[in-house]
Amino acid sequence: MQLGFIGCGAMGRPMAEHLLRAGHALSVWSRRPESAAALIEQGARWCASPADVARHAEIVCTNVTGSGDVEGLAFGPQGLAAGLAPGSLHVDFSTTAPSAARRIAARYAATGIDFVDAPVSGGSGGAQSAALAIMWGGKSALAVRLQPIFAVLGKTIVHVGEAGAGQVAKACNQMVMVAAIEAAAEAARLATAAGVDFAKVRAAMLHGSAGSRVLEIFGGRIVAHEFAPGVEARLHHKDYALLMDEATRIGAALPVSAAVAQQLNSLMGRGWGTDDTSALLRVLEAGTGTDQA
Repeated sequence: MQLGFIGCGAMGRPMAEHLLRAGHALSVWSRRPESAAALIEQGARWCASPADVARHAEIVCTNVTGSGDVEGLAFGPQGLAAGLAPGSLHVDFSTTAPSAARRIAARYAATGIDFVDAPVSGGSGGAQSAALAIMWGGKSALAVRLQPIFAVLGKTIVHVGEAGAGQVAKACNQMVMVAAIEAAAEAARLATAAGVDFAKVRAAMLHGSAGSRVLEIFGGRIVAHEFAPGVEARLHHKDYALLMDEATRIGAALPVSAAVAQQLNSLMGRGWGTDDTSALLRVLEAGTGTDQA
């Protein structure tokens, strides 16, 4: 297939590499050309603008930071909409607001272009190993066109509903995951305050009903007090801002998520946004005067 890809970061670049290895022709653009250099070396075509990417592709994939970035790529000067032909498809792997995804889909539909919001879960490791969970929203009839792309990027692909539904699913995923990271950090604080080794507590928990991938991965970082980023906390902070805004807009009460959002706010306020999200432990430690950093 003739594909376009924009967003060559820690998630996007390995995803684009998988598409190249699968035999798809790939046109790329990036705000920082050097971030696409590895893809060019592997055979991708460099384009001068998003519109130029769109002119060379039947499907364009994007993976950028937020709602404004996606809308700018789609409808800004020399945006994708200026180059996409009717019948083309824009697949967005970013995490954005559900309302933004619906708005983008409606604008595209007016010109005969389809849009799919397909946020992913699994982090950079999942992107590198092509083991992402992909939750997508859009017309169900698009599944056949999407299958050759999704099949080389992920292990779990779920069509959640119409445009915006993928972003709702991602918001739910982030709510549960980050709340579990906060719970693991609080468990570590409780164990330490009680004079018990959290490493041993965690080892017991991993084989009990509290066992989870979050406790395995993020809990391990909490035990080691090692906060080099697997996932930068600033990205989870951004995701929480999106989901809390959506909850406010539709009147959904999320008391646990509201508390976790405040902990993320505190983490960001202390300048730890580029640490791993397991640095939520540092917020608790700082609050009791026992910060070890």
